[in-house]
Amino acid sequence: MDGTPSWPAAAPITTARLRLEPLRAEHAPEAFELLDDVRLHTWTGGSPRTPEQLDALYRRQSAGRSPDGTQGWLNWMLRRLADGRLVGTVQATLDRTAGGGTAEAGPTARLTAQLAWVVGTEHQGRGYAREGASAMARWLRGQGVDAFTAHIHPEHRASAAVARAVGLAPTDTVVEGEIRWSSTGD
Repeated sequence: MDGTPSWPAAAPITTARLRLEPLRAEHAPEAFELLDDVRLHTWTGGSPRTPEQLDALYRRQSAGRSPDGTQGWLNWMLRRLADGRLVGTVQATLDRTAGGGTAEAGPTARLTAQLAWVVGTEHQGRGYAREGASAMARWLRGQGVDAFTAHIHPEHRASAAVARAVGLAPTDTVVEGEIRWSSTGD
């Protein structure tokens, strides 16, 4: 054993309208069509990735952990059951922390997840982010995750509604212009 923690592996999840597919590099070409939209960066900044950048990112993320093993990376593509189209993504970055918030990989360390979601512009306003993020959070709880956070732009009402739906509340902490939302109030 190399001393790095083991992480849960993303598994398929099905909801009433969506199939959450664990991320694979092979998703990149189809996802590029969905995510190649500058409007998706209104709240987060940046710009859409090129097909090559998206492929490289998905290859890294589909490993399921950071290169040094200190974080777990769980990513799912949201596929609409009715017609098989990709409509978005959800992700969780897992950490193990001791009670005081310091990183620790010990067996009693707390398993936490920072959540994020993106729904393609043409699919927004239909509840897919809420449905996908809620399903992901339920699955993560079943894997022992007991605390969730998300970072949301203060004017992004749709993402705030998703955060509330998964049990998060805004805190007083602001990181790079985004409000930290938490399931534990810290």
